[in-house]
Amino acid sequence: MTSTPEYAPTDVRTEREPATVEQLEQEGDIAADFLEGLLDIADIDGDLDLDVKGGRAYVSVEAPEGGSVSLIADPDTVQALQELTRIAVQNGTGRFSRLILDVGGSRDTRQQQLATLVDRAIDRLEGGASQASLPAMSSYERKLVHDIVSDRGFVSESYGEGADRHTVIRRA
Repeated sequence: MTSTPEYAPTDVRTEREPATVEQLEQEGDIAADFLEGLLDIADIDGDLDLDVKGGRAYVSVEAPEGGSVSLIADPDTVQALQELTRIAVQNGTGRFSRLILDVGGSRDTRQQQLATLVDRAIDRLEGGASQASLPAMSSYERKLVHDIVSDRGFVSESYGEGADRHTVIRRA
């Protein structure tokens, strides 16, 4: 006996084809429904904000006055929630999702941490090192690192595969 999936993807695309704004809005809606369910189960108050920019759906969970969003705003927790949310979106659309989740400003906090990491690597370069490797991180974090490195006047490249993919910084 075979079962029919609850979704019927009508617009299957490969990972190389950019998603349309309509598809990204659909991803955001599915993600919001999934996250609302999780927040209800955990009895956490949060307001959801959806946006589409740079070819990605962005979902932010903000704390209302006296809210408890900080309980799930740790960067590792946000990363895990993002992966679960992406799976829920993929399940609902039949498409790979590059959705970005922010919880209580966690992305800004992580960007500041990455800037500090880049600055320490640049200090090593200025101290005579020919290159500086950063730890493995997600593709979104590596993109942020590449932007920070470029702003600082250095160059960077990503190396490795899968969970071991990391960034190496060099002088321009």
